[in-house]
Amino acid sequence: MLSTTTPTLEGRVIREYFGVVTGEAILGTNIFRDFFAGIRDIVGGRAGAYEKSLREARDTALAEMQAEARALGANAVVGVDIDYESISIGERGGMLMVSASGTAVFVQ
Repeated sequence: MLSTTTPTLEGRVIREYFGVVTGEAILGTNIFRDFFAGIRDIVGGRAGAYEKSLREARDTALAEMQAEARALGANAVVGVDIDYESISIGERGGMLMVSASGTAVFVQ
């Protein structure tokens, strides 16, 4: 399924709008991953575990959004927006939420 952040698809005509579709992924953070990410922050470098979690969450949110669009009869999603949010739960951890939204459309 075509998905784009732009409001249109170049060379394609939008024939029908189905409305806003969304997808969400919420992942728990891991205390050991947090600990090692903190060390990386001190000594420099990339936090590979967090990057992998973000990538997986983004892919899940986009797949859910596309599945919702497909169920409505759409063959594309335009105006896609991806948001990331960290939700703290007490002192020991939290959750990572990734949400994707866009407009489901049928294009020719």
